[in-house]
Formats: sequence, structure tokens, C-alpha cells
Amino acid sequence: MPTHLRAVSLHALLLAALLIPTAAFANTASDLKHLQTFHLATQKSLGDFYMYNSMEGDQRYARMIDASRQQAREQLGKLANLADVGAAGLQTQLQQQWQRYDGELTALIAALQKQGYTDLQPVADLAARNRQVLEIAQALYEALQRMDGNAISEQMATTRELSVLMQSIAVNYAARSASVGASFSGDSSERPIEELVADFSARLSALRKQPGNGTAVNTTLDGVATKWRYIEGSLRNYNEKSVPFLVNKYSDSIIRSLADVDTLYAQPGSAS
Repeated sequence: MPTHLRAVSLHALLLAALLIPTAAFANTASDLKHLQTFHLATQKSLGDFYMYNSMEGDQRYARMIDASRQQAREQLGKLANLADVGAAGLQTQLQQQWQRYDGELTALIAALQKQGYTDLQPVADLAARNRQVLEIAQALYEALQRMDGNAISEQMATTRELSVLMQSIAVNYAARSASVGASFSGDSSERPIEELVADFSARLSALRKQPGNGTAVNTTLDGVATKWRYIEGSLRNYNEKSVPFLVNKYSDSIIRSLADVDTLYAQPGSAS
């Protein structure tokens, strides 16, 4: 091989070697984002079902269920073909459990539309299946994080945990409003709602006090805090007056704002 061609080939190989870690980093970060969105959409689909049940078949919530399920399917489909054997195994389990959950949800919606009510046992089974899906999704998320600990920042991880907690609170509240109880919320911890609310308040306060927050992050978090204060009292005193519509509406808005914070943290210079 001529010397100049050999030099070009070596340069190309060196460049490819340098790009591999960057590509892997980008793939892991993307997969983590897809899993985060999948997790929230799967949680929300259960809360949407409870709202549909308690609101006597209000078609607005039927559309929300469809939107949540579609988003979950899309995000699951966007996951890369994982090279790690353990992660790939979890990915297969996740796809299988999601399909079972999706089928059970379809059957319950059909029963509710036909009978006007649902039996408690199938609802309990649905909540248990939802919990299984979320646990596998979390295990896969943690496996990917171990593979690349630098894929997301600590602030991004904290923001995503806060989003999941908000969704857990919303599903828990919707379950109570639908008169099926906290054990049907799909939350694997099954902590009392008062504890979940106190935890969210503490975590939000800590996130707002991060010294490296940029102006855009602080402004968005201030908006989250304002929305949170609007429903916090109702969440703490859930036995006094049920306001599922407000909690559902504001929790969705809070989660969207936290997704904006997550995006801001991913940008250079948004946090130290």
C-alpha cells in the first residue's frame, strides 16, 4: 500500500476509535431519556385509567389513556439494540411485560365501557402488572447508568426522580378518588401519600437551592413550585375534599416543566 494511502487509513481508524466513546455516550443518554419517558407514560396510563373510571367514562380520559399508551410504545421502540447481555435481557422482559399490561388495560377499558364498572380483582392485577413493568424499567435504567456513569448529570438524575415521584403521587391520588385504594396505585414502595408529598416538597426545595442553577433553570423551578403549592394542600388533606381533576391537571403540568428543567440541565452552562 502506498505510504500516503496507509497514512490516510491510519488517520481514519484513529478518528473512528475516537468517535466510538462519543457515540456510545450519546446512545446511552438517549436510551436513558427514552426509558424515563416510557416510565412516566406507563405510570400515567394507570392514573388515566383511574380518572376514566372515577369520571364515569369521560372520553377526555379515554383519549389520555390512548396518548399515554402510544407514547410508552414509541419510547420502548426507540431503545437501541443493547449489546450488554444483562441489559438486553431486561429489555426483552420489559417488552414482554409491557405487552401483557397493555392487553390487560385494553380488556379493563372494554369491560368498563360494556358494564359501566370494573371488578376489583382485575384492577388489582392491572396495578400489579404496572408495578412489574416499572420495576423492570427501573432495573434497566440503572443497568445503563452503570455502563456509563457520565451519561447524565447528577442534577438531571435528581430532576427525573422528582418527575417519577410526582407521577406516583398523581396515580396514588387518582386511585383513592376512584375508590380502589392506595394499594392499587402501582407505586412499588406503597408509602403513604402524606410521606410522598413531604418527600416531593423536600426534594423540590433542595433542587431549587442547587448553587449551580442557571437563570432559566431557576425560573422554571419557581414555576414548578407555584403549581405545587396550588395542589399540595389538597394532597396532604386528601380525605377532606377530593379534587382529582385539579391534581391530574397540575401534576401533568409540573411533569412537563420538570422535563424542561431536565433539558436545560443537559445544556452546557446550565449547572456547574
